[in-house]
Amino acid sequence: MDLSVNFTNIKFKNPIVTASGTFGFGREYAEYYDISKLGGICVKGLTAAPRLGNKPPRVAETPMGMLNSVGLQNPGVDAFIRDELPYLRKYDTVLIANISGNTIEEYAEMTQKLSDAGIDIIEVNVSCPNVKAGGMAFGTSPDSVAAVTGAVKQVAAVPIMIKLSPNVTDIAQIAKAAENAGADAISLINTLLGMKIDITTRKPVLNNNVGGLSGPAIFPVAVRMVWQAAAAVKIPVLAMGGVTTGNDAAEMMLAGADLIGVGTACFDDPYAPVKIIEQLAQYMRQNKIERACDITGKVEIN
Repeated sequence: MDLSVNFTNIKFKNPIVTASGTFGFGREYAEYYDISKLGGICVKGLTAAPRLGNKPPRVAETPMGMLNSVGLQNPGVDAFIRDELPYLRKYDTVLIANISGNTIEEYAEMTQKLSDAGIDIIEVNVSCPNVKAGGMAFGTSPDSVAAVTGAVKQVAAVPIMIKLSPNVTDIAQIAKAAENAGADAISLINTLLGMKIDITTRKPVLNNNVGGLSGPAIFPVAVRMVWQAAAAVKIPVLAMGGVTTGNDAAEMMLAGADLIGVGTACFDDPYAPVKIIEQLAQYMRQNKIERACDITGKVEIN
């Protein structure tokens, strides 16, 4: 069997990557296993300047998932390039940097720095508020998605992947906007917006009131959106959202995904990505599938 996948002309040894925000910079997980086993690592979201994140409580458990309002706590793009990238380069895996900005200029600046530093792929998180346009998230408008995509493509020497927000009416329209503006790939879904209230105190559990819902609870929504987005574009797709097993990964690939991101499952079981690789291989053996890439987009619609 051949688990390798060609994604934006980069060869991944298998289609399983870690989702941004759930794997840090790999150091903690490397204490459990050789992270070179992974197809790729998408590091914690980076911003132009260091961020402390939101005040606690900023994580809450929910049925079949979790809410988070961490607030992009990170050391900043410069510290990542200086302190974390050399460490990650010791491992034989594809490195993806996730970036978040509040202006188009910030996105372009970070893209330039990471591109010059030799990161393999840049994932652009467009779920951030556009401070110059009243705070509406970049990812909720085709025009703003196209504007960000075009700006980062002008300075990038590496593939650009746009991470789409699920909090939109028409995900296919947003995916097309990214593709038309030059994106090399898209990734989805980001977390869904949710809320949890303590019925004793009558106050929201999260200090920020609302947060991003992730985990198995959102998996069917993610599959639906991946299927819609993949059908709308010709560029490759990295899919995530509640993947916990190899069968989940296969389902996402049938819906149109080329790569699979594993996120919240890592909190429950640090070995989850490695197990999913093994389970996907088992699925392929049982169904006599020789190449993982042959699964992508093969769902037979009624």
